[in-house]
Amino acid sequence: MKNEVDKLLNRHKLLVHSERKRVISHVQRKDGSWIVNTIMLEEYSVPFRFKRKNAYKNLKGMFVSLTYYPKTETVAGIEMEMMNVVRIRTT
Repeated sequence: MKNEVDKLLNRHKLLVHSERKRVISHVQRKDGSWIVNTIMLEEYSVPFRFKRKNAYKNLKGMFVSLTYYPKTETVAGIEMEMMNVVRIRTT
């Protein structure tokens, strides 16, 4: 698994990988045919988002390893920093 992450990080320079982070909040909402998942991690003040076709198990209180891109999104005219998750695994 570590080798797979290393290959991704080498190929995409803006990607960031974090290991064993505790999820303190997990919300899912429908967006068309997708379900948007938003998680908050302990010691982070930025939301992490990912999309799935089906609902995901509740991650609150679990430890996760994730690979993500930092991005900025405008919400109600205010720029907010957000993380776009491309890979998430429970640990």
